[in-house]
Amino acid sequence: MIQRPKNFPPGPRPMPIFGNLLHLNIRNPLKDFEMLAERYGNVYSLYLGRNPVVVLNGLKAIKEALVTKSADFSGRPQNLLFSHITEGKGVIMTDYGPAWKEHRRFALMTLRNFGLGKQSMENRILGEIEHLVAKLEKHSGSTLNPQTLFHDAASNIIYLVLFGTRYEYDDKTLKQYVALFTENTKIVNGPWSMIYDTLPLVRSLPLPFKKAFKNTYTLKKSTMTMINKHRTTRVPGKPRDFVDCYLDELDTRCQQEIDEVLQGKAHVSFEDRHNMPYTQAVIHESQRIANTVPLSVFHCTSRDTELMGYSIPQGTIIIPNLSSVLSEEGQWKFPHEFNPSNFLNEQGQFEKPEAF
Repeated sequence: MIQRPKNFPPGPRPMPIFGNLLHLNIRNPLKDFEMLAERYGNVYSLYLGRNPVVVLNGLKAIKEALVTKSADFSGRPQNLLFSHITEGKGVIMTDYGPAWKEHRRFALMTLRNFGLGKQSMENRILGEIEHLVAKLEKHSGSTLNPQTLFHDAASNIIYLVLFGTRYEYDDKTLKQYVALFTENTKIVNGPWSMIYDTLPLVRSLPLPFKKAFKNTYTLKKSTMTMINKHRTTRVPGKPRDFVDCYLDELDTRCQQEIDEVLQGKAHVSFEDRHNMPYTQAVIHESQRIANTVPLSVFHCTSRDTELMGYSIPQGTIIIPNLSSVLSEEGQWKFPHEFNPSNFLNEQGQFEKPEAF
């Protein structure tokens, strides 16, 4: 049985395994939320499977949580389906922590540089509106799906900032992006996502949420094609778009750091490394990702011993898999991607993790 902790917000009695899932119309739970608030008050609890959820209603409760006590409520719940299909990357659904802060810092800085909140961004939007109006005028007197059209227009503005590219509304690439993102959004926010989160046994079954993984693979493959094209055509120091800035940041920060240390000197000395934390981090992160020595020197037990609760006889060959440590979850902020922040602490100082 599922029991609420002492002094936990009230709510309907949860069922074994399912919690309160069967009490809700999962496709549209808003009416159920209103009815539960009338019965239990503006702060009540539900269980989605065995996971406790507190629902806030009304300005007073929401303001106290999100404004007055914002630090206490700054985390992000881990939607397992979303987390699994995105491999934990991103900003919006990522939990508060070093990864979230680093991605948010870079995203906001770069978006501001490309006109967020400025005239240049407004010009991009107005330019796309002209294409939108032309499309509407072309179909004057006939039927048209406005949702698809506005999705295309909004997506084009995003692509201009990210990739420096604008697509015609009938372009296959644009249609594919919009269709796959739209379908994934519906899956992640729909009933199958709740079932995926709540019932681990169903995750390997060929159910509708499997389509989200297939869609994400297609999107990632297409995006990587764009990024690789940027790698070969970009000019360092002259970013054209968001992707160029991301690829350019390493070069720029390293060069600035080296220039500051080199002032008045002909060469960098070994001792100067203490004044170049970011450059050190880039070098060490390159070594981690390159994984040049995946296996350590083989060892052999010199006597009967125990390891991690297991009995290991004398003479057993031991193979330390260093590669597993260099990408181990929990040991690195960004275990599966190149990011110098893996070797920088909160103060931006170089710090070598125990796993390196």
